[in-house]
Amino acid sequence: MPNYRIGIDVGGTHTDAVVIDENYNVVAEVKASTTEDVSSGIYDALSKVVASANVPVNEIKHAMLGTTHCTNAIVERKRLNNIAIVRIGAPATLAIKPLVGVPDDLREMLGKHVYLVRGGHEFDGRTIAELDEEHLYKIAHEVKGKVDSVAITSVFAPVSADHEQRAAAIFQEVLGDEVALSLSHEIGSVGLLERENATILNAAIVKVARTTASGFINALQQEGIHAQVFFGQNDGTLMSVEYTVKYPILTIACGPTNSLRGASYLSDRADALVIDVGGTTTDVGVLVDSFPRQSFLAVELGGVRTNFRMPDITAIGLGGGTIVRIAEDESFQIGPDSVGHKLPQKSLIFGGDTLTTTDVAVALGIVELGDPSKVAHLNKELLQKIYDRMIEMVEETIDKMKTSQEPIPVILVGGGSVLFPGELQGASEVIKPTNAGVANAIGSAISQVSGQIEKIFSVDELGREKTMELAKDMARQEAIKAGADPEQIYIVDFEDVPLAYLPGNATKIRAKAAGPLFLN
Repeated sequence: MPNYRIGIDVGGTHTDAVVIDENYNVVAEVKASTTEDVSSGIYDALSKVVASANVPVNEIKHAMLGTTHCTNAIVERKRLNNIAIVRIGAPATLAIKPLVGVPDDLREMLGKHVYLVRGGHEFDGRTIAELDEEHLYKIAHEVKGKVDSVAITSVFAPVSADHEQRAAAIFQEVLGDEVALSLSHEIGSVGLLERENATILNAAIVKVARTTASGFINALQQEGIHAQVFFGQNDGTLMSVEYTVKYPILTIACGPTNSLRGASYLSDRADALVIDVGGTTTDVGVLVDSFPRQSFLAVELGGVRTNFRMPDITAIGLGGGTIVRIAEDESFQIGPDSVGHKLPQKSLIFGGDTLTTTDVAVALGIVELGDPSKVAHLNKELLQKIYDRMIEMVEETIDKMKTSQEPIPVILVGGGSVLFPGELQGASEVIKPTNAGVANAIGSAISQVSGQIEKIFSVDELGREKTMELAKDMARQEAIKAGADPEQIYIVDFEDVPLAYLPGNATKIRAKAAGPLFLN
């Protein structure tokens, strides 16, 4: 029986959907407007693409969603969980309380139940203080019925997670399985405050992830589709619904990474720079072995500094709906604001009253769209200057993202990619693949499943070779948990950094394994 997949990706302007067959050929593609509530735009795109594909719904076996629900919840401060924040680290960490540096409005929402407990470890794994289990039981009884999520962070948990795991067992015993537990060693890397912040945000968006997942499954069932559901995560791979609800923070920034993965597949390139031109922004990222290059910097999310893994993406305020303002002296400003999904109502070529970058491209004969007579009166010389500046903005970003002076291949994708020419400075070639407009949805549909660990190991205990193999095996197990086929998993990223200031020949190892979906 044929095996079809649905891939959906939610962007700032459009929600794109594709149906692909088992050979990854695109059977149908649609673009629907992204809606304020996000969900209705997803359902609209889903029903349109299923109707357009015209394949038996019982042959659609998998559905993949790349969504902005969790990002929006943090940025808009809406629909967040009632959480308890537990830091295990007294007496060593009392000087700086949890949520320091977090914006006041978010601290007020999330900081109602904050606790500091005796325990935690030193950088070399020695215990700072014995874990105060009595205090943990007391906290668990105190928050019972008041919170639906708990964020647990212990000092140097990436070195030793014992105290976090014991705390989790106590909370589970008292609060039951309904209350979600987020453990910092599973989410962030070394660096207490940023890891704690990432864990707090993860705990705060569990409810949003659950609602999104059940809404998506229900929408599929309304179309008669009983498919296995996966969510896109921000390293360009997929995770199961259970994994998503446990680590919803990993869905953040999955949109640009889906575009990178889709661009890699459509162009058959493993190493290139990808420019994804949407309606609101242009995202630029780098492919390394078909996966997005990861960022090594702390990331701000909704004003909160965190250190969980994120793709290295630069976004500029330039897209198909970007507003262009011209002053009386013929000086101009491009963006950063956009008409977004209202392009068909607002732009000049469609009878609106707002000059957009798409109008500029149509007036100059670069794009065929709408009614060109509505922009024929505009000053062509000035428009050419505006267009040249648009290209400069992209070329400057290419320059920032490259790691050497050498030109590299550039893949242009996204609905707004038609705005740009076939030659760009800094690019050895510019590739515009077929189906480039829905590369993000294709990236979502074709993605593999991955697992990653980042942990400090003492190499002296097992020896270098065995330690490396242990780390790789832990990454493989994570990938299997997330839904990968155990027979086809391979290591896609491995990095070890010796830590000179730690005893025991300590080394920080990051390992990532990936493989195709386990088709059962």
